[in-house]
Amino acid sequence: MLGVAGLLLLITFALFAVVPKGFIPSEDTGQVLANTQGPEGITFDELNGMEQAVARVTQENPGVQAMMSSAGQGFGGSAGTNVGRLFIGLKPMGQRKKADEILQELRKAVAPIHDMQVYFQNPPAVNVGSIGSNAEYQYVLQGPDIDGLYAAAPKFERELEKVPGIEDVSSDLQLDNPQINVNINREAASTLGVTPEEIQTVLYNAYGGQQVSTIYGATNEYWVMMQLAPQYQTDISALNALYVRGANSNLVPLRAVADITPSVGPLQVSHYAQLPSVTMSFDLAPDISLGTVTSRIEALGRSTLPSDITGSFAGNARTFKQSMVDLPILLLVTILVIYMVLAILYEHFIHPITILTALPLAMVGALLSLLLFGQELNIFSFVGLIMLVGLVKKNGIIMVDFALQLRREQGLSARDAIIEACVVRFRPIMMTTLAAILGTLPIALGMGMGAEARRPLGIATVGGLIFSQMLTLFVTPAFYVAMEHLSERLRHHPEESGERAPAPALDK
Repeated sequence: MLGVAGLLLLITFALFAVVPKGFIPSEDTGQVLANTQGPEGITFDELNGMEQAVARVTQENPGVQAMMSSAGQGFGGSAGTNVGRLFIGLKPMGQRKKADEILQELRKAVAPIHDMQVYFQNPPAVNVGSIGSNAEYQYVLQGPDIDGLYAAAPKFERELEKVPGIEDVSSDLQLDNPQINVNINREAASTLGVTPEEIQTVLYNAYGGQQVSTIYGATNEYWVMMQLAPQYQTDISALNALYVRGANSNLVPLRAVADITPSVGPLQVSHYAQLPSVTMSFDLAPDISLGTVTSRIEALGRSTLPSDITGSFAGNARTFKQSMVDLPILLLVTILVIYMVLAILYEHFIHPITILTALPLAMVGALLSLLLFGQELNIFSFVGLIMLVGLVKKNGIIMVDFALQLRREQGLSARDAIIEACVVRFRPIMMTTLAAILGTLPIALGMGMGAEARRPLGIATVGGLIFSQMLTLFVTPAFYVAMEHLSERLRHHPEESGERAPAPALDK
């Protein structure tokens, strides 16, 4: 039995490396989102028409109950000339498919709409440090040279789309946005008494839509907006009709003091941690774990990015990478604290180890259950592992405490005492374990809204309890007998325990 326990301990470490890793699973709450993105330089009327086309196709899905569309407003509530958003409400769960299946259908339905990219999301219950993007996970490229960064980002995005297990790859880098450069002729402007602030004011009044007055009616009021007529706002030649005020309040044509040239440029210049950045966002394909994808992306970054460009995860993906380091440490600290408390209670350093021998059995059962039912080792299932530490140790406490009492009161041997403890304490052990299993079983079955997040916790707990219960009554007694023999040897051979034996008395 000691050999079996040692083998199970090794299997525990192997299963930790094999089981799929995740962070926060998506829940089917009946609410999904979609971000839309049109070509750079698109007008609002064109964007609104394409947004309505996407909305009509989405509404035709039999699983969609209600929907709200917003053009000109993207993720995080940020405004944009070529972005929009959809808020989609699904029908009750009994009348539709799962949310992830509906999203796959919607992706295929909107694919024929040209020049409009649609990114559907089933958001998780919690977003930790997430930055605005078209998908749930982000990978940020940074570099001191903005030109080198903008040259490397499109190449990396094309390679990222080839990574297995990733879908809906997008980037916040948009370099083809039409723009008009107004280059002020400093000498001519100074001669005519035109300041840059005056040019800025004229351009804002023409295109910014400034409110200059209010007309009050009998039952209503009307804002008076000063701006160019809509048909002139999209015509570059309309700038020839603009005048700025110079010296002595003379009106000077804008063309006389500035060179106006059309060009293209970035829609926005993003920064992350005070450095120019490009954010790559992505979602996971069905049945793909986040841990598998993150290792592939890191390998891709090491092999393709230039030396002056760095890549790092952000948002939930970054927190997931950190949790893979913090959560195992938390589990070890939990076990250490329990060992210290038991050592203080029993005033012994060996018996707490005997009590904790059921932990590897529970971990093997929990990890095997996650693999068997296709679940990930995420933050919820890790909570289940920590719960198991407290649930399974009570079996060892019940047996060991009773065996120690029998040895003190009746003077039984270690073997006889632990056998008697197993027989007498079998009923309370089974009752408490079955109560814990039946109490956690509804969570493992995963019924109701948002059950996807709770199911890994329940499966890990139930699987660990069942597996440990089958072997605890054999492994823990074997450890107890072995540890008692070890303690007796140390007491009878003090020199082996580091103590010096008393010197023999000398004959007079």
